[in-house]
Amino acid sequence: MSNLQIFPAGAEASGHPLPVLATNDPAVIAAELAQRGIAFERWPARAELPAGSGPEAVLQAYAAEIQRVQARGSYPTVDAIRMTPDHQDREALRQKFLAEHTHGEDEVRFFVEGKGLFCLHIGDEVLQVLCEADDWISVPAGTKHWFDMGSAPQFCAIRFFDNPDGWVAQFTGDSIAETYPLMA
Repeated sequence: MSNLQIFPAGAEASGHPLPVLATNDPAVIAAELAQRGIAFERWPARAELPAGSGPEAVLQAYAAEIQRVQARGSYPTVDAIRMTPDHQDREALRQKFLAEHTHGEDEVRFFVEGKGLFCLHIGDEVLQVLCEADDWISVPAGTKHWFDMGSAPQFCAIRFFDNPDGWVAQFTGDSIAETYPLMA
């Protein structure tokens, strides 16, 4: 189930930050994120994909959704990523994504299967958004954030890019990400 927790930034100095808001209500999640410039929608992950379906099968199954997103913005590059507990690079990728960073483009994802935790550092807040199957999120360019896929990742997501090179990060060097809860 999708979840949003909002923490005051700086609370990490106390050792165990407590959220000022925690909700599983998709309407509340969308409204809170919209107030901060983050788009969040729930779409039905309608396609039944065989276990281990490759990127081409995922993109074909969701061609209508991809066209809808591309019509709303400039995302000419689309791919699908699947992470599993036995992925050979899972730990290195997890550590890379856990460092706070920004992008020169929007980060747009539609979760087809599984889950991942987006952590957004916006002004004096840290928002943790647990995205699961059916969740579509768009994080604007320049937003400081990190992403946790857990120690045993299990997700498939469609990624939308306006940069043909795909995922390009500028790391902030801030250690804030080290002090907030991670996925199990």
